[in-house]
Amino acid sequence: MNLRIQKTYAKLAQENLDGLIISSPANTSYLTNFTSRDSYFLISKKANVYITDSRYIEEAKKNLRGPTLIKKVNGSVFKIIADACIGLGLKRIGFEEKYLSFAEHKKIKQELNKRGDLIPTYGLVEELRQIKTAEELEKIKKAIQIAIKAFKFIKDFIVPGKKEVEVAGELERFIRYNGAGGSAFDIIVASGPNSSFPHHMTSQRKLKNNEPVLVDLGVDYMGYKSDLTRVFFLGKISPAVKKIYDIVRKAQDKAIKNIKPAVQMYKIDTAARQYITQKGCGGFFGHNLGHGIGLEVHEGPRISPKVKGILKQDMVFTVEPAIYLPGKFGIRLEDIVLVTKKGCNVLSGSLSK
Repeated sequence: MNLRIQKTYAKLAQENLDGLIISSPANTSYLTNFTSRDSYFLISKKANVYITDSRYIEEAKKNLRGPTLIKKVNGSVFKIIADACIGLGLKRIGFEEKYLSFAEHKKIKQELNKRGDLIPTYGLVEELRQIKTAEELEKIKKAIQIAIKAFKFIKDFIVPGKKEVEVAGELERFIRYNGAGGSAFDIIVASGPNSSFPHHMTSQRKLKNNEPVLVDLGVDYMGYKSDLTRVFFLGKISPAVKKIYDIVRKAQDKAIKNIKPAVQMYKIDTAARQYITQKGCGGFFGHNLGHGIGLEVHEGPRISPKVKGILKQDMVFTVEPAIYLPGKFGIRLEDIVLVTKKGCNVLSGSLSK
């Protein structure tokens, strides 16, 4: 039987649940090892039920493996979910409070008609997803390799006069021609003062000489994602830009040197943040140091000053310190690391160095 589903059964037992309604596409894909689209997945020890409509039913029949019932939506999907719960005799039925909308919850509850209780759950499957398998790691590494190849390619395209959107479009074309399903998110190309916005919306602005160009690129490869940020320079690098770049690079190095199993997650963030603060720029680094990556661009673990969890072997996450000077420029360096048995491996190499 699917080991991921077995581990989920164990979590259901811990929570005293008879079953769990999965509505997150990423969680369904993880548990079924099949790219989920517009579906629900009811998991219980009695039976697992995959529910989708006519657009995807044949794909599901062809690709789903293991003891899974497949139901085609004909009428109300919420009645099908409720009927499956009732038919299996499920009384305490968990649902993903982060993903099931209030309207969906209301409709399922009405169809259950007091023949089962809906119990909110948070992060049951996401916690399992934090530890990557060898197969998952290979896909993430491939997504990283395509992104790095794209960064090397785009160097010659980033010249004064080009528009930010043109650079983004060229990157999108390149990664698809090199094996990606597409970008993992809207590619960010932020030039000059636009780079001071952490999530700048790529614009029609033309690149100018003697200014930095920040590029945040993520690749989707067979459902798994990468997320890397690099800064390119046109013309001369000003002393102010070089100073900030060196601070950010050193902060990233300090964080990475602290990564190993059993270390508190917040300490990784602290290592970079303290250094940036010591250099007088603490007020210009507002976001978390990093986030997990896999089936989603942003998933667990969260590398934040507030998170108290510990690092575990085979976790994969970004390390992305930054300094944003409003109206002037911003520098962010983002790499992806794998927690190993005794330390960590920077999967995205040293291109940012």
